[in-house]
Amino acid sequence: MSDLVTTMTTPHAESRLNRQFERIGRQVPATAGFLRWVRRPHMHLVRIPLAVLLILGGVFSFLPVLGLWMLPLGLLVLAIDVPPLKRPVGNAIVRLQRWLSTTRRRWRRR
Repeated sequence: MSDLVTTMTTPHAESRLNRQFERIGRQVPATAGFLRWVRRPHMHLVRIPLAVLLILGGVFSFLPVLGLWMLPLGLLVLAIDVPPLKRPVGNAIVRLQRWLSTTRRRWRRR
């Protein structure tokens, strides 16, 4: 089983995913401790339901308390335990971060 998991993810995809978690922790310092806690290897019983709840919260972002920010965070948390998601989610989060920074720069110029 471990051979299957290692062949499905590359070290690059794993490190990119880890960098995105660290980046979120730096951008939102209040989440850093929680993200470190949830990324522990034995926390998969907490991570998977948490990821599903975050994704559902992102889907229902039109409700007052929930927000669209929950969808990428839920996918990021789910990608820890689902190896085929590591590369596409890592790449999507990087693209989202780039788009956000470009959009912020454009708004500041106005």
